[in-house]
This record gives sequence, C-alpha cells and structure tokens, in this order.
Amino acid sequence: MNDTALSRVPPLDSIARWLASGLIFLGINTGVLYLAVQFLRLAVPVATVASAEVCTILRFLLNEIWVFKTRKMSWLRLWRYHLANAVALVVWWIATNVLNRLGLNYIFSSILAVGFSTGISFTTNFFWIWKTKRTAGHTAAE
Repeated sequence: MNDTALSRVPPLDSIARWLASGLIFLGINTGVLYLAVQFLRLAVPVATVASAEVCTILRFLLNEIWVFKTRKMSWLRLWRYHLANAVALVVWWIATNVLNRLGLNYIFSSILAVGFSTGISFTTNFFWIWKTKRTAGHTAAE
C-alpha cells in the first residue's frame, strides 16, 4: 500500500466507536421495531421504515458527538447522512422484507439485513459525510 492509500484508512479508534455505535443501534432498532409491530400493530413494512427513521436521527447525533467528535453540528452532514442512510435503508428494507416473506421471523430478518447495508454505511460515513483531512500528523473532520 502506498502512502496515499494508507492515509485514506480511517483511524482505528473511530472505526471501533462506529462499530460499537452500530451494535448499540442494532439493539435500539430491534426494540423500536418490536414495539411498533407488537404494540402499535403496524405492518412490518411500515414498522421497518418508522424504526429506521427514529434510529437515523439518533445515530447521527451519536456519530457527530462520539464517533467523529465534531465540535459543531452541521445541517449539511445531517442531510448527507440522511441521503446515505436512505440508500442503505432501501437495501435493508428490501432484504428484511424479502427474508420475512421467505418465512424468516421479522426480527431475524431485520438483524440479518443489517449485514447488507453496513458496507454502504461505512463507506459513506468515513469517506463522504465525515471525511477527514490529514495534515502533518493532524486529523480533522471536514
């Protein structure tokens, strides 16, 4: 790997926090989905969209504050995050509902579908939304 390619690798501490955040929100999303289906009696396709939107806003805030440690909230980053999550959401939603229609429990379908959307989220989060500039040993989010 050359110096240019190596300089594009995100800091390992940020990757670790991002993965931890993902696991936290896997649990939160699963709980919201369960409540929406079992208690609000929403259909699974509607409940998956509702739980995804709630978690999108909350996870953006966690990413801003804890994962990428930005000093100032940004509407542009929120917009980009929403757009990137919309793409990942479509992939997750389709996978969740296809797996459910194939007979897999909706909770297990949702958890498995996360795997399909994680690559999209990682790439857009680290290389677009919170892309970092590295200069003389200093890393700063754009």
